[in-house]
Amino acid sequence: MPGLELPDITDEISVCRICADRFAATHTAHEPRPVVWFRPGARLLIAGQAPGMRVHQSGKPFDDPSGERLREWLGIGPEEFYDTSRVAIVPMAFCFPGYDAKGSDLPPPKICGQTWHDRVMETLRNVKATVLVGGYAHRYHLGVKSGVTETVRIWQERAPEVFTLPHPSWRNTGWLKKNPWFAEDLLPLLQARVREVLDG
Repeated sequence: MPGLELPDITDEISVCRICADRFAATHTAHEPRPVVWFRPGARLLIAGQAPGMRVHQSGKPFDDPSGERLREWLGIGPEEFYDTSRVAIVPMAFCFPGYDAKGSDLPPPKICGQTWHDRVMETLRNVKATVLVGGYAHRYHLGVKSGVTETVRIWQERAPEVFTLPHPSWRNTGWLKKNPWFAEDLLPLLQARVREVLDG
């Protein structure tokens, strides 16, 4: 029965340890802690990068300042954002990748996406709109090789089914100031589409 597939894959991801040695070798030397936040009935897919340290500690996706900004962009509050019956949050890596010796974020391990993502996407058959957050999600879901600015700039070519966003990190505050069209043109239509999907 199709309904049996989801508990199996979420359970599998929750106990995944394929990156244990990789994480142990990072500057943070942490244990894997997959953050799994999706259900088959979700209508909105948020595809991100990877959990940060705060999310690693809380076990809740986008439970940080980046998440606050993302929710502002989407025009929804935490209650709707974390409602797995309507919103699926699927990063390119389910675990925090760790920091390097300089304290910088390490990239999502490719093996995570290679192992899980096709199977996860097969379970999300009710998705009506997809929000791709950051370059890693852009490349996986769209197959693009362009940079984030170029990919986001042509967002209208994919809307309203797909919206491409930069990462909502504070590091991108300068990018937002240099690209006022993002807030003026993209966000109002994104928010309207999110509302339509969640209320549908």
